[in-house]
Amino acid sequence: MDSPPGSARSSPEAEVGLRVEDLWDIQEPQLSPSEKLNSCFESMPVSSFPLAPSSQVVEIPSDSSLADAVETLSKNKILSAPVRNMEAPENASWIDRYLGIVEFAGIAVWLLHQSEVAAQGMIAGSDATTEAADGLAAKLGTVTLETATFVEAHGGVMAKSAPEAAVSMGGSFFETLTSSDFYKNTKVRDISGSFRWAPFLALQNSDSFLTMLLLLSKYRMKSLPVVDLGEAKIDNIITQSAVVHMLAECVGLHWFEDWGTKKLLELGLPLMRPNKVVKVSEEEPVLKAFQLMRKRRIGGLPVVDGSGNKAIANLTIRDVQYLLTSPEIYKAYRSITAKDFVTSVKKYFEEHQDASPMLMNVITCNRDDTIKDIILKLDAEKRQRIYVVDKEDNLEGVITLRDIISRLVHEPHGYFGDFFDGVVPLPQNSRV
Repeated sequence: MDSPPGSARSSPEAEVGLRVEDLWDIQEPQLSPSEKLNSCFESMPVSSFPLAPSSQVVEIPSDSSLADAVETLSKNKILSAPVRNMEAPENASWIDRYLGIVEFAGIAVWLLHQSEVAAQGMIAGSDATTEAADGLAAKLGTVTLETATFVEAHGGVMAKSAPEAAVSMGGSFFETLTSSDFYKNTKVRDISGSFRWAPFLALQNSDSFLTMLLLLSKYRMKSLPVVDLGEAKIDNIITQSAVVHMLAECVGLHWFEDWGTKKLLELGLPLMRPNKVVKVSEEEPVLKAFQLMRKRRIGGLPVVDGSGNKAIANLTIRDVQYLLTSPEIYKAYRSITAKDFVTSVKKYFEEHQDASPMLMNVITCNRDDTIKDIILKLDAEKRQRIYVVDKEDNLEGVITLRDIISRLVHEPHGYFGDFFDGVVPLPQNSRV
C-alpha cells in the first residue's frame, strides 16, 4: 500500500514519526527492534502528541442529567468525556476532581438495562422484584401504562426471560423511557461505575509515549486525558484511534516499515480466534447483540448469516445510540432483527443526509496482510476493528485497535511501579 494521500511529512502526526526516526537511528545496535521502539517511545513526552480539536476536550459536570450529557456529547460529536465531580473542593487532587469517563454508549446501555430490570420484575413473580419493578415504573411515569399492557398481553408466558421480555416491549417502551422524567432527572453521577465507565486516569505532559501506549493497550483504556497540573485544566485527550492515525502517517519511515511490514501471523494476530468471536445471527433480535456486548464486556461484534461463518454486518456498542437519538428507527418494530436494524439505520442515513453515518459494513483482511495494510485500512475507514477471513470469507478472528497498539510496545518488568497508587481500580464491567 502507498503512503496515505496528503501525507507529506508535514502533519503533526508525521512530525512525531520523524522524531521517532531520529531516536531510532541512535539506538544501541545490539538492541532488538522491539527494544529500540520501546526506548524511542520512553524518550518522548506525551506533550509531543498532536492536540485533539478543542471541541473534543470537553468536561461533563457530575450533576448534569443523562439527557444533558447526551446532548453535550452529540453537539460536540464525541463519544465520551471526563465527568467533573462538582462536589469536590477547589484544592482537590486530580483523582478526586473527576469521577471518571462516561461514554455515550454507556448511557444508552444503562437505560436499556433499566428496561430489562422492569421486564424481569414483571415476569419474576416475587413480591420483592415486582415491588422494585413498580418503583422503576413509577419513576418512568408514562411507562406504567405500557408495562401494564405488556403484562396483560403476556400474562400466560411467564417463563419468558427478562431479555426476551425487554425485546418484546420493543421501541415503544424504550422511546418512552428516554422521554421520561427518569431520563431527564437522573444525574450522570448516579450511573458511576456502570457499563463502559472508566475511572479518571490522567496523564501529565511529562509522562512518556510508552506509558500512554501501554495504558491504551495492555491496560485497556479507551481514552486518556492529559492534564496540566499547574493550570488545573485538561490539555488534550488521546484515544486509540488517534494513535492509529499517527501510525498511518508514519508509513515509509524506517522504524515503521521495520515493524509494519510484518504479516499478521508473525505478530501473533489475530488474538481472537473464530471459536471465541462473539457474534449474533442476522435473524436474532438486535437487542441481543447489545446485551451480549454488555455481558461479555466487548465493544462490537459481527452479524453473521445463516451459516454462522460469514459476517454480513458490523455492530458496535456505539450503535446503541440510535435508540436514543433516532427512536423512529425502532418505532415500527416489536422485535427488530439485527439484519433489519442495520437496514433501518442505513435508510435513516439516506433520509437524513446531515447525520454522521456510523458505517456498519464489514471490513476484512486475511492472514497474509501486513500490519501496515491493517493500519491504513482502519484509519481510512475510521473503524475500531477488522475481521480476519479465509479465502471463502469465513471468519477466522478479529483485530482491534488495542491489539495493534499492544504489538507495537511491551511493558518492561516493574515499569509502572507506584503509578496506579491512589487510582480507583477499574470497575470489572468497564474492561471492554
